[in-house]
Amino acid sequence: MISFNGKRRLCIRLVILAMFASASFAGLIVPQISPAEFIAAAQTTPTPKRKSPKTKALPKTAPTLAPTPDPEQARFANFKHQLHLDMELQCTQCHKFPTANWDKVREKSSAFPDVTDFPKHDSCLECHREQFFSGNPPAICSNCHVNPGPNDSTRFPFPNPREIFDATPRGKKAESEFKVEFPHDKHVEIVSRNTMPTIVRGAMFVSARAAGSEDSCKVCHSVYKPQGKDANEYFSPPPRNLGDGFWLKKGTFNVSPTGHTTCFTCHTEDSGIAPAPADCGTCHKVKQPLPQTDFSPELASKIGLDDKIMLLAWRRRTSSATFRHEWESHVDVGCSTCHNVTTLKTSVIATKKVAVLSCMPCHVTATTDDGGVLNAEVDARKKDPNFACVKCHLSYAKMPVPESHMKAIVEAGK
Repeated sequence: MISFNGKRRLCIRLVILAMFASASFAGLIVPQISPAEFIAAAQTTPTPKRKSPKTKALPKTAPTLAPTPDPEQARFANFKHQLHLDMELQCTQCHKFPTANWDKVREKSSAFPDVTDFPKHDSCLECHREQFFSGNPPAICSNCHVNPGPNDSTRFPFPNPREIFDATPRGKKAESEFKVEFPHDKHVEIVSRNTMPTIVRGAMFVSARAAGSEDSCKVCHSVYKPQGKDANEYFSPPPRNLGDGFWLKKGTFNVSPTGHTTCFTCHTEDSGIAPAPADCGTCHKVKQPLPQTDFSPELASKIGLDDKIMLLAWRRRTSSATFRHEWESHVDVGCSTCHNVTTLKTSVIATKKVAVLSCMPCHVTATTDDGGVLNAEVDARKKDPNFACVKCHLSYAKMPVPESHMKAIVEAGK
């Protein structure tokens, strides 16, 4: 019987014997190469170049674009009062009278309770909660906020007070959605009374003497930027070759009050005179598109007119675009000579049109020889159909002569 150590020595011998057998078998198959032949083979056989791993080309990425606004949400960035009025919403549902800043926007001595700031978020959230949390930033926020975001709460200037708003870059270009409904007939009667009502802030009317309608007009209306004693009558230097052409002169426009300052002289919460200051809709009506007027935007651009008050007044002229209120002959003529105050409604543009009969007897005469400008222009048009009636008109200048003008000449000859 073989001991443990004997078995171990036997296993070792068998392993060594197997190794020698494997080596002998390999020598029979693999050709023997001498050291010299091995070196020569190494020198003549080119070393294969190592291929670098192929790098996959990165897919081309499109340039990063700003997110396309959702059309459904984008429409909420353009607030329109008309849409809300069509739903029969009241002004006071959004605008609270007075706003918290009413005593800060104007000088302290001239401040009075007024709506001088945008509505609070609560006014919008009741209907527009979904829009408030849609988009980044939400489109609806851009109605009031300059750069909507959690780190910037800056808002656009509020359109009231007008004297402050109109001086801002946004205010110089903005045009209100509203027209003012002002009943002249009622106010002429009140302002012309012998005894004026006691008004808390009524310095403007308390001292008014018994007056006719002509003096009452001056309470609200005045010539805007008159020439006065200035030697230069034009708004801007006219071209040298102006000839008979028109160029805007100072003192052309007679303007109305802007903002609430004049109105709230009488219409205060304490006076009880209707409409009350919070009754916005009584005076403010959404305006409809203007019909064609005698205004020429091309000429206004050439003149370099950037005064908002003048531009608005000129755009609304449906009679003569060239009429100058400050002209010496016009100053001596009463307002009622041209304007029928009892029928004039500021929201109805047809009632503001001045009848050509008002131009008699100075500019409309029986014959051309009598000096009538209208007569001369009508005669010129008869001779030349392309003649432009530029003494009184701009955009109307080449339109057919209205029947009312021909009737006025006939009337002047009676």
